[in-house]
Amino acid sequence: MGMRNLRLVLQDIRLEHTLFALPFAVMGAFIAADGLPKMGDMGLIVVAMFFARSSAMAFNRLTDADFDATNPRTKNRPLASGRAAAGYYAFFVAVSSAAFVATCYFINPMAFVLSPGALGVVFFYSFTKRFTSLSHFFLGLSLSLAPVGAWIAIRGGVGVVPFLLGGAVLFWLVGLDVIYSCQDVEHDRSAGLFSIPSRFGVARALLFSGMAHVAMVVFLFGVFFAARMGWIYLAGVALAAVLLVYEHRLVRPDDLRRVNTAFFNVNGVISVGLMAFTIADRLAS
Repeated sequence: MGMRNLRLVLQDIRLEHTLFALPFAVMGAFIAADGLPKMGDMGLIVVAMFFARSSAMAFNRLTDADFDATNPRTKNRPLASGRAAAGYYAFFVAVSSAAFVATCYFINPMAFVLSPGALGVVFFYSFTKRFTSLSHFFLGLSLSLAPVGAWIAIRGGVGVVPFLLGGAVLFWLVGLDVIYSCQDVEHDRSAGLFSIPSRFGVARALLFSGMAHVAMVVFLFGVFFAARMGWIYLAGVALAAVLLVYEHRLVRPDDLRRVNTAFFNVNGVISVGLMAFTIADRLAS
């Protein structure tokens, strides 16, 4: 029974979606190290990311189970459909959270001290759709901690660059989450949940998403200047900008059929592509 629940939880939290935050943590580590980070540090960063995301996603599924059960898009999720036990999700959250804090202990003192606060931020996001249309910003804030945390892991402190990179992640997530939320407008309105699409409509939400992605590119340029990156990184930013334009051409107010393509495929290429160009830039410098 325990292994069955574990498989269902891992299926539910979609481990492959770590792709969205992990590349930016790797970017932060390579920029902070001004080249190749120590493999031990990178290993700890990856493990910390795994446990932080696992606990956050399981917590989100646990707190949103009742809403997920009434949403046609999410009603078949293991917990929402009753195929998995809520108690096991709570146990999984507790174990993953403890493992995250323990991993941060082995990174450095600052990471350890800040680790409970980081968990607090990512857990708090799960409640925000209940009271604010700006819930997308709290999701972006949660994932923006990835490059900041990686910087702390490498340097033991903070600086301007990780916050610029974190800002890029924040607005990137805001833009893509607004697009994704367009699928749930009717459910969110009927359930009393808040989002930019449910409050302002799909057309205005897509316009807002585009503005958020413009802000992302601006922050990426800020990283270019603040970290004295090279032309390889700049080429990666240009590619990301082109892909963002393509993403917004995939989705229209009267046609949301390609939201999943825009959300998963295009943004996966953006995050991994930016990481690859950033690594190449730092190794070539």
